Amino acid sequence: MAGDTGQTSGHVDAVRRFNRFYTRQIGVLSERLLDSSFSLAEARVLYELAHRERPTAGEIGEALGLDAGYLSRILRRFADQKLIRRETSASDGRQRHLSLTKKGRATQAKLDLRSSQEIDAMLRTVPAAERQRLTEAMHTIANVLGEPAAPSTKSVTLRAHRPGDMGWVVHRHGVLYWQEYGWDERFEALVAGVVAKFIEHFDPERERCWIADRNGEIVGSVFLVAESQTVAKLRLLYVEPSARGLGLGKRLVSECVRFARETGYRKLVLWTQSELVAARGIYREAGFQLVREEKHRSFGPELMAEVWELGLREA
Repeated sequence: MAGDTGQTSGHVDAVRRFNRFYTRQIGVLSERLLDSSFSLAEARVLYELAHRERPTAGEIGEALGLDAGYLSRILRRFADQKLIRRETSASDGRQRHLSLTKKGRATQAKLDLRSSQEIDAMLRTVPAAERQRLTEAMHTIANVLGEPAAPSTKSVTLRAHRPGDMGWVVHRHGVLYWQEYGWDERFEALVAGVVAKFIEHFDPERERCWIADRNGEIVGSVFLVAESQTVAKLRLLYVEPSARGLGLGKRLVSECVRFARETGYRKLVLWTQSELVAARGIYREAGFQLVREEKHRSFGPELMAEVWELGLREA
């Protein structure tokens, strides 16, 4: 054992030195995270609640390695601030499922956006040629220390949009739909118009863009925009071929439906094409109904456009 200690002592010092540097770099040592009223642990709990389907306190505690008493105090504070709701499990009356309220989702979204902005500002100080090396080093650390490498929907995080994302959305729509369906550059122009209007008139209280991120790589996106005071529109659902089969499209649509309902919209609508079979399946499963069809040649080949609707009034 003494030999093992001698062989690792230099590595221990290096890891501790890196920990000191990185915690200072990202502001973990501050009492409150991102100049908010939340500690790092509280922000992580909010993040887990936003990215899990009705978890229990036990599941959150296990995922974050938090003491049960400490987590209970955090959840009590969130409940007092009306950030979370608790619901007794239908299958086990001893368990209570947790979810964010509308206020809780808005609070977490603001923290997420602020975090992305701070990291973006930090990365801008790194030469472009070195950024890839930096993220690859981070992936290496995570993999060596045991982060699961198998792809799953849990390995993909949904975040708010930030500078550079809109160009990616336009580019990938243009390339993929040309390759897979033969749609010409007029479709790319339509996408560019949608994202330009979204940015120019963005209302963070009533609209959202979700960017699906896997280990620093964008693998999907979707938008929800206001059509009127009572009607919202789901737009530009997209999943990269490398991320298909993970349930990501369903997850993105679910986020749109949840946000639209919590925001108070009465109806959610979307416009799609009949040949997008996988997307239509997701919409149907989410409860959307086909209400109108129309033939057109807007992007080259003859297409059948479809309008789908989902009523959002609670029973």
